[in-house]
Amino acid sequence: MYINKLKKLLHGKKIGKQGRVGLLMTMDAGLIFISVSIVFFILRNESLYPVIPVSKWLIPTIILIGLPFYIFSNQYKSLTRYVGAKSFFLLACRNGILLLLISYFSNFFGLPKPSNSSWILVWFTLSTLTSATRLLLRDILVNFDKSKLKVKRIAIYGSGTEAIQLAAALKISQTYEIICFIDDLKALHNRTIWDLPIKSIEYIDKINTIEEIFLAKPSLNKETIRKVYLKAKKKNIGISEIPSIEEITTGKTRIDSLKPISIESLLGRDEIYVNLGFVKSIIENKSICVTGAGGSIGSELCEQIIRLKPNKIILFEQSEINLYKLLEKLNELNLKNSQLIPILGSANNRFLLEKVLRKENVEVIFHTAAYKHVPLVESNPISGIENNVLTTLAVCKAALKTKAKQVILVSTDKAVRPSNVMGASKRLAEIIFQAFASEETNISKEDKDYIPTLFSIVRFGNVLASSGSVVPLFKKQINNGGPITLTHKDIVRYFMTIKEAVSLILITTTMTKGGDVFLLDMGEPVKIFSLAEQMIKLSGLTIKNQENPEGDIEIVETGLRAGEKLFEELLINAEAIETEHPLIFRANENYIKYGELIKKLSLLENAINQNNLKEILKHLSILVPEWKANYR
Repeated sequence: MYINKLKKLLHGKKIGKQGRVGLLMTMDAGLIFISVSIVFFILRNESLYPVIPVSKWLIPTIILIGLPFYIFSNQYKSLTRYVGAKSFFLLACRNGILLLLISYFSNFFGLPKPSNSSWILVWFTLSTLTSATRLLLRDILVNFDKSKLKVKRIAIYGSGTEAIQLAAALKISQTYEIICFIDDLKALHNRTIWDLPIKSIEYIDKINTIEEIFLAKPSLNKETIRKVYLKAKKKNIGISEIPSIEEITTGKTRIDSLKPISIESLLGRDEIYVNLGFVKSIIENKSICVTGAGGSIGSELCEQIIRLKPNKIILFEQSEINLYKLLEKLNELNLKNSQLIPILGSANNRFLLEKVLRKENVEVIFHTAAYKHVPLVESNPISGIENNVLTTLAVCKAALKTKAKQVILVSTDKAVRPSNVMGASKRLAEIIFQAFASEETNISKEDKDYIPTLFSIVRFGNVLASSGSVVPLFKKQINNGGPITLTHKDIVRYFMTIKEAVSLILITTTMTKGGDVFLLDMGEPVKIFSLAEQMIKLSGLTIKNQENPEGDIEIVETGLRAGEKLFEELLINAEAIETEHPLIFRANENYIKYGELIKKLSLLENAINQNNLKEILKHLSILVPEWKANYR
C-alpha cells in the first residue's frame, strides 16, 4: 500500500522537478542522521568514546553543509530510474569530499573530533545507505513503468559482449523481462549474469514462461541456429536475432533493433568470412563501374564496393525501379561520400557506355548485366542472346578504347556444357572475354611499354535469395499454403550466400593475370527436394505425402523445363587449379582466337539485327560447339 503511494508520488506529475529534488534532499538528510547515529551510538562503545558531544555538532553540520554541497555537485540532476555503477561511484566520492570538508571545519573551530576510523565508518555507512536507497527507488520506478506496459518475457541466446549490450538496452526499454540467458558452452551452465541463470539449449524444451528468444551470439553456426529454431518452433516461441556487427558499428542500426530470423539464414553452409583488406588498393579512390547494378549480384557488389571508399561508382542499369531502389540503399551506406553516378540505360549501347567510361575515367568494370532466367530466355532466345553476348562485346570494346585497367565478367555454372540458350550465351560471353584477354597478352608481348587491360571471369552457381532462386519461390509457396513445386525430385544445385559470392568476386581482382577463369568453391551440392523438405520443417509445418496425408504442405514434381539439367558443373574440360585463396580456383578453358571470333560474332550480330532465329541459333552453336541447338 505505502509502496504504491510512493510509486505514484515519485512518478506523478503533480510533485514536479522541485518537489522531487526536495524529496531526495529530505531523504539524504534523514540518511545522514541515521548514518552518524549508527556509527556513534551502535558501533561505538559509549564508555570508551565521547559520542554525545561529537554527534551533537556533527549531525546538523553534515546536513547544513552536505545538502548545498550535493546540489552544487549535481547529485540531484541524474534521473533516479537510470542510476548505475558510475552514479554510485560519484556518490561515494561526493561523500568522501564532504567528510573531508567537515573534518577541516572541526579543526578550524576546535570542535570535538572523531577518530580517523570513525570518519571512515561514517563515509562507508553514508555511502552504502544512499546508494542502496537510490537503487531501491530505481527499482520502484522501473517496476512502476513496467506495470503500465505489456512486458514480453524473453531469453537471450549468448553470454558475450553482444548479449550483455542487448540485455542492457532491453532493460532501459522496459518492455521486456529477461528470464534467463542460454548458451551452448557447458562451462557457463548454472552460472549467472546479473543474477539471471545461464541455461543450456536443452532448457528450451522445458521452459514454458518465455515468449521469444533473442539470438545475440554472432559466432553461432547454422547447425546450432537450426537446432534452437526448431526447438523454439515446437514450443511456439518466437525467435529473433540482433543485427550484424557491421550494421551496428557503421551506425546503420542499434543492437536492440531485432529482426525475425529468416529461413535463408538457416540454409546452406556457414558463411565464410572473407577479408577484403587486400582489395582496398584496387578500389579505394578509384572510379568503378558496375553494369547490371540493380540486379541481385550487382547491388551487393555496389554495397561492398562503397565500403572500400571508391572515388565514384557508375551504376549502369536499364531498370528504372531497380536503379532507384539501389540509389536509396547506397545513399544510406555512403558514409565516406563516394560519388554515385546513376546511368539509366543499357550497357549494350556502346556509344553511351564508351562516353560514360571515358568521362568518369573508369579503371575497373564489373560486368554483371545479363538475362539469367532459363525459361524466360528459352522463350525469348533472340533478346537473351543479344543482351548476354552483344552487351559483353560492347563492354570489352569500350573498356579497351577507354583504357580501363580491369574488366571482370560475372558468369554462371550454366555456361558449362550448356543445355539451354541462356547457358550457351553466357559461355559465349566467357569466350569473348578470353579472346580479348589473349589479344591483350599478345600485344603486350610485342610492345613492352603497352599496359594491357586485364580481362577475367568469375564463374559460380546459385546464390541464396537471388532473383529467380528457388528459396524465395518456395518461401512464397509455403506462405500461400502450398504446394511447393519443383521440376524433378533428383535435381541438385550449389548454394552460397550473395554476400560471400560477391566478396570472393572482389578478391579475384587482386589475383588476375588476364584471361583467368576463376571458380568459386560453392560447398556441397544441395538436393532441391531436401531443401524443400527442410524449408517446410523450418516453417513449423509438416510435409503432406502418402505417409502423412494430413500434413500441411505438399511437394509436387512438374517435370524438367526446356534446357534444364539435373546437375550443374563448374568445369568444362579443365582441371581446377588451386590459388592462394582456399575458396577460389583457376581453370584454363578452350576459347576461340580473337580474329576468328570477331568474324563469327559479326555474322551472329547480323542475324540478330535481321531477327533470324534459325541463323542466330546456328551461329551460336558454331561459337559454342558443346551446345546443341534446337532449330525450330
